[in-house]
Amino acid sequence: MKFTRNASANWKGRIKAGMGTISTESGVLDAAKYGFATRFEDGKGTNPEELIGAAHAGCYTMQLSAFLGEEDYNPENLHTEAKVTFEDGAVTKVHLTLTGKVPECSEEEFLKLANKAKENCPISKLLKAEITLDASLES
Repeated sequence: MKFTRNASANWKGRIKAGMGTISTESGVLDAAKYGFATRFEDGKGTNPEELIGAAHAGCYTMQLSAFLGEEDYNPENLHTEAKVTFEDGAVTKVHLTLTGKVPECSEEEFLKLANKAKENCPISKLLKAEITLDASLES
């Protein structure tokens, strides 16, 4: 399967005083604001690292669902948080925190599939940062 997805960014001004917008082809993001304050401070709006985290959490969770399904497990709920670390001008780490409710799946099997998904999700493959994972299965 091959497809492309499109997103765009527009920026006006110098780095600290300037402001930009990010949009996606789907329209989910439509001129979402970003700037120096939203990236390096606590300003309102989004930033590239937040968007990477959202993309990674979503991709990883879908990949895990696929692997669970291949083993005939039916997950009731999978929740992933992605903490993206930016330091010295680079994204250096993504830490995934996963909780799941998967009836009849043992903790051992869940952890095996969770780690398999971490290694095989397309966004994990894209990122060159260290990617770590904490996973737990709810009863």
